[in-house]
Amino acid sequence: MAEVLVYVDHADGAVRKPTLELLTLARRIGEPVAVHLGPGADTAAPVLAEHGAVRILTADAPEFADYLVVPKVDALEAAAAAVSPVAVLVPSSAEGKEIAARLALRLGSGIITDAVDLAAGDEGPIATQAVFAAAFTTKSRVSKGTAVITVKPNSAPVEAAPAAGTVEQLAVTFGDLATGTKVVQRTERTSSGRPELTEAAIVVSGGRGVNGAENFSVIEQLADSLGAAVGASRAAVDAGWYPHSNQVGQTGKSVSPQLYIANGISGAIQHRAGMQTSKTIVAVNKDAEAPIFDLVDYGVVGDLFQVVPQLTEEVKARKG
Repeated sequence: MAEVLVYVDHADGAVRKPTLELLTLARRIGEPVAVHLGPGADTAAPVLAEHGAVRILTADAPEFADYLVVPKVDALEAAAAAVSPVAVLVPSSAEGKEIAARLALRLGSGIITDAVDLAAGDEGPIATQAVFAAAFTTKSRVSKGTAVITVKPNSAPVEAAPAAGTVEQLAVTFGDLATGTKVVQRTERTSSGRPELTEAAIVVSGGRGVNGAENFSVIEQLADSLGAAVGASRAAVDAGWYPHSNQVGQTGKSVSPQLYIANGISGAIQHRAGMQTSKTIVAVNKDAEAPIFDLVDYGVVGDLFQVVPQLTEEVKARKG
């Protein structure tokens, strides 16, 4: 069976959920070969093997942490040369997309970004994408070279599928460009205790209807009752009510959770582009004609300041 390279997104060996989802998708089109770069391979290896990695290629060097992107591209290029995979899968983060684009150029291959599903095809993997602000679904494949595909988080379930997980050292030679951009400072992000927005299974967002930064506590309380991440529309972010890092939309972050709750958000195309692939969408808006109601699974016409607190209390009551 053909092998599929899976780039491992991790923090010192703690494997992030999108990578485990990639392993699920990789098993649909071949045998997963994980590529772990940087420290923590001993910690990551059992997790990767438990989720289907037949082989685990590891490399550790200061370049992976001290310089941006290019050293990781060098390593993936070396892995592709060693394995001759049918595809290379990378999480659809900002860094992941840059890595994938540079790798595709190196390999002389085509690239597909923001896939939401993968299937085996006679002429290579077939990727499903939601395009034009998720108004259409397309199926496509790379017609030249090794398919390089980035996959949106929450596109597949995390499934245990124990495999050999044989750990092998990957020999990497860094090119002249590897040290072109050096990381000179890191600032640890203050943790809110909530899930990462792009990886969360549930996202609760607020928009213009929240009517002020001080009122976002209503959104946060519902999110916390559900164990959800907090999002915001562009209007709310532009008004300074919530940080840009939490913006959902075409100029913010793209999310695809199991449940998306939009509160006081009209549903402009800019916002819809970032959340329309959510599995279940719920909207609360006092305007019955708001465009958001055109795409929701469940809609509540009402004042969010009455509806959302009641929903929060009901969630808390049911959780005991």
